[in-house]
Amino acid sequence: MKAKADTPFVALNIAVLTVSDTRTFETDTSGQTFVDRLSAAGHTLAARALLKDDLYKIRAQVATWIADENVQVVLITGGTGFTGRDSTPEAVACLLDKQVEGFGELFRQISVADIGTSTVQSRALAGLANGTLVCCLPGSTNAVRTGWDGILAEQLDARHRPCNFVAHLKQAAACAPRG
Repeated sequence: MKAKADTPFVALNIAVLTVSDTRTFETDTSGQTFVDRLSAAGHTLAARALLKDDLYKIRAQVATWIADENVQVVLITGGTGFTGRDSTPEAVACLLDKQVEGFGELFRQISVADIGTSTVQSRALAGLANGTLVCCLPGSTNAVRTGWDGILAEQLDARHRPCNFVAHLKQAAACAPRG
């Protein structure tokens, strides 16, 4: 990582959503990986939810977090594939003010080393809405690790150069973790 030495780290308030018809909080290793990674990086878990693959429930939860003045980033795992119930991209895309086209492209590029051509079946996407970065990744724990380690760790760090997303996010007061 290229870092600007005189730029301070900025802890962000991050919400995590797992989309799954089968997982519970106890079995949600993907969502927990996001929580562990963001906490280790010095960010704050603003909220966490687990929802079934339901386009309208996903959209409602993400819209609530986008409107919340204390949530600066929403990380979503699951529902980005091609099965009949996978609807995360459709739920989220209409909420975005601007899409980050390169996010899905880069995710697929760095995933090819692990999963080969299967990466073309990922509909990972990201965008900005109301000063909130929203990122959608596949539901596997490995995909979350790949997305965090390969993209998000740097892009959510104000010290990363030549650019990162921190300057584009709404200003929020630090919030206490929610269990």
